[in-house]
Amino acid sequence: MKRLYTTLFALLSLTGAAQASEIAASQMEVRPVPAGLPAPDVALQNETGAPVQLKSLLGKPTVLVFYRGGWCPYCNTQLAGLRELEPKLTALGYQILAITPDSPAAIAKSRQDTKGGALPYTLLSDSQFVAAKAFGIAYYLDAKTSDAYLNQYKLNLNKEERTGKVVLPVPAVYLVGADGLLQYSFTHINYKVRLQPELLLHAARLALEKTE
Repeated sequence: MKRLYTTLFALLSLTGAAQASEIAASQMEVRPVPAGLPAPDVALQNETGAPVQLKSLLGKPTVLVFYRGGWCPYCNTQLAGLRELEPKLTALGYQILAITPDSPAAIAKSRQDTKGGALPYTLLSDSQFVAAKAFGIAYYLDAKTSDAYLNQYKLNLNKEERTGKVVLPVPAVYLVGADGLLQYSFTHINYKVRLQPELLLHAARLALEKTE
């Protein structure tokens, strides 16, 4: 029986790896990595531009947040809400890591001032969309919206080199255990819908109870 579970887990891991290697054609077609699998180990950058392996930052309960960028008002509201929630999460033993396609310089600016205050937790740059792809939440922004963002609003968004298309992550929140396993996930194809702080805190408490 143990061998059967091991085989099934391996097959699920391979399936997750296969689905995560591509960028979805739209936000409706993303396939987020499900809870129960290990958090993918990916290379990111900190706000100074230094490379950081995600795995090296885990090892303790972690709230892992994917957001579209500091230019997004809904993201900034979420980041500011996490700032208010951070003391309670820290008391439970959690750390917060927030990942975005923004450049290292942009995340440094966001950390210093988001909605009138500094962010006490870690922001990481995923400018090559490696993490978003690994977690299965990367998608191509449609041409009409891309044109509006780039030309009307003059946003500096990262594009995939191969296609020249803008790539964004579906906003997502993962709870990662100290063992590196994904304990809980929340994603929504509507970027305006975010996990409420009260629900996140409740899920964080429950996740700890399940691992004790």
